Amino acid sequence: MAPCASLLLPVFVILATLPIIQSVPTFFPRPSYDQSLAKQPKASKPKIPYKTHYFPQVLDHFTFQPKSSKIFYQKYLVNSNYWHRGAPIFVYTGNEGDIEWFAANTGFLLDIAPKFRALLVFIEHRFYGESMPFGNNSYKSAETLGYLNSQQALADFALLIRSLKHNLSSEASPVVVFGGSYGGSRLKIPSQLLMLNGYGGTAVLIFLSPVKLVSFFLVFNEKVFSSLSLSVLAAWFRLKYPHIAIGALASSAPILQFDDITPWSSFYDAVSQDFKEASLNCYEVIKGSWEELEALSAQKEGLAELSRTFRACQDLHSLDSVWEWLWSAFVYTAMVNYPTDANFMMPLPAYPVQAMCKIIDGFPSGASKITRVFAAASLYYNYSRAEKCFKLEHGPDAHGLHGWDWQACTEMVMPMTCSEESMFPTSSFSYKEFAEDCMRTFGVKPRPHWITTEFGGKRIELVLKRSGGNIIFSNGMQDPWSRGGVLKNISSSIIALVTEKGAHHVDFRSATKDDPEWLKELRRQEVEIIQGWINQYYPDLKRTNKE
Repeated sequence: MAPCASLLLPVFVILATLPIIQSVPTFFPRPSYDQSLAKQPKASKPKIPYKTHYFPQVLDHFTFQPKSSKIFYQKYLVNSNYWHRGAPIFVYTGNEGDIEWFAANTGFLLDIAPKFRALLVFIEHRFYGESMPFGNNSYKSAETLGYLNSQQALADFALLIRSLKHNLSSEASPVVVFGGSYGGSRLKIPSQLLMLNGYGGTAVLIFLSPVKLVSFFLVFNEKVFSSLSLSVLAAWFRLKYPHIAIGALASSAPILQFDDITPWSSFYDAVSQDFKEASLNCYEVIKGSWEELEALSAQKEGLAELSRTFRACQDLHSLDSVWEWLWSAFVYTAMVNYPTDANFMMPLPAYPVQAMCKIIDGFPSGASKITRVFAAASLYYNYSRAEKCFKLEHGPDAHGLHGWDWQACTEMVMPMTCSEESMFPTSSFSYKEFAEDCMRTFGVKPRPHWITTEFGGKRIELVLKRSGGNIIFSNGMQDPWSRGGVLKNISSSIIALVTEKGAHHVDFRSATKDDPEWLKELRRQEVEIIQGWINQYYPDLKRTNKE
């Protein structure tokens, strides 16, 4: 049976090894936006109320080599509709993709901008979207990709914010940073190594040999992100640059998903728990479907039958794409199990996990598990029911998420596995095999302990209580990434806001008339805490100026 693969948001790495058998199914996750329907080859540009700007950014902030001072143009978006000089500046620390996509899905900042009279700034992450240090050659080799890491990205944000405040003649404006999910990408890799990725922080690499099948998954959130979450970057920014940002709201940030801080099976256990809570029968059908799929694919005309059952636009060449298609649908649906209709990763109804399970439970007892899971996954890919077929293989990268594979193979190492409790096949992790594949792909060795060395994480309650402040960690327990998040208050100024029904950075979505009371209360608390930071900042500034 094939190993569990990780999807997403957030920078997480998984590796599983097991004996290979004939026609072993494997799962190659991709971002939901790569799982394109036949009529949707490219994502349309979202309409957003922001003006686009470009900042001349330094290539390397930490050395003084000849190439260090090379300039590239970093994209950022600005909304100044409510701002006046001296008022707060709210900065979204960009994710692993086109910044316009994230701006379009972070309506919370637009909702609260009038109250604070805030300037809104969305900064694109280097090596994503249009912010390419080496243009079309940015992913050419480790020599260029070596400038892609979280420390350089944080320094980018810091330099841009300082320059922006100076140019606006508003040095006294308090800055609050917001972040919501660090995701995955896709990259072509040589020979037998396939690297396909997931959003919100997921990439997956599969190495096939005659003796064994090794799968390891590079996962990070938000989209979901998707991811680690780039909310993680917001929290790290506050820790590294407290003189630039007075506070941070980190939504769905799996800041504890590194090393061995969080159980490696927690992500997929959480996905499975979401479906189990919706319906035990639904959970059991999905859990049993993988074996049924494997048995059918082993038959002489099995792939042809699967092509028909899954309404593939083109005949399937292997079972891999079917596993990937289903796996992505279930994982991403758990992530975006929002209480209202949404169109973040795909158009979906309110509480889509429950809707999926209702479809599965609605079949007569004699229906096959394959038929049931296909119908459930179709809710994710074709809620509008407008599509005649599905493009299960070779979907495009609509949001420019390349680059995550490199990050996951260098510093963003988050081990993930599937336990016996998971509705996905079980898996284990081997750093040795994972490192060998990264070396084979990029010529680099991962640094599995670097993130906790650079930013901390172990015994975080002791460390942050003494060295941090003014951070909100918000998590919804229906979000699989929540298990790697901060779920308890660390101090009076490092607050954990946890909701039982919340999904992946649901608080960052635009408010609607149908929002449940618990979501309204969550946002109210966030606004109140941020208001407290600002209320404290201005008197402190006034006293300092007098001195």
